Amino acid sequence: MSVMTWPDHLMTLAEFDELPEDNSRRYELQEGVLQVTPKAAGFHQFVLTRLSAVLDRILPEGWATVSEPEVVIQQTYPPTIRIPDVIVLGLDRVLEKPVRYHAQDVALAVEVLSPGSKRVDNLVKRAEYAEAGIPFYWILDIADHPRLIAQRLVDGVYKEDFNGTGVFMTGEPFDLRIDLDSLATRIVPKRT
Repeated sequence: MSVMTWPDHLMTLAEFDELPEDNSRRYELQEGVLQVTPKAAGFHQFVLTRLSAVLDRILPEGWATVSEPEVVIQQTYPPTIRIPDVIVLGLDRVLEKPVRYHAQDVALAVEVLSPGSKRVDNLVKRAEYAEAGIPFYWILDIADHPRLIAQRLVDGVYKEDFNGTGVFMTGEPFDLRIDLDSLATRIVPKRT
């Protein structure tokens, strides 16, 4: 087993790429600072998988979801790489099979809140995603009944389009109707 040595300086993208593969944790860069967090808990994974499935079913042709991809928010030194829970982007970009995506590829970024991510998702990532120009940002809180905050970028700042529970309907960035409660239950029909 190799021992991980932690950098004592701001990392570059090249140095980030040199990190050993480790699927037991989530690694992000925030302005060159390596951020290490535990992998999401089981229910969190369950909900983000359901959200991806729902979006894939209702997205228009030519669009796709990707769960937990690396997204370069800022490429210049010191770089920022985030791992949104779900992104929506053009299928053509997905089929290029890049190692990671760039903020300009992303039409919608979604974060599912975890006990240790509320401040980062609500404040830090919100500001980073807005500055990077990601047009739509959703925050899904699954602590009780699933609550969605759907935001749209307006003049460089996110404005809320929706903040609630139940059924979320929108025409932007696509015509979507999502029963938020169904994200916390089994939504795939059972085989007969």
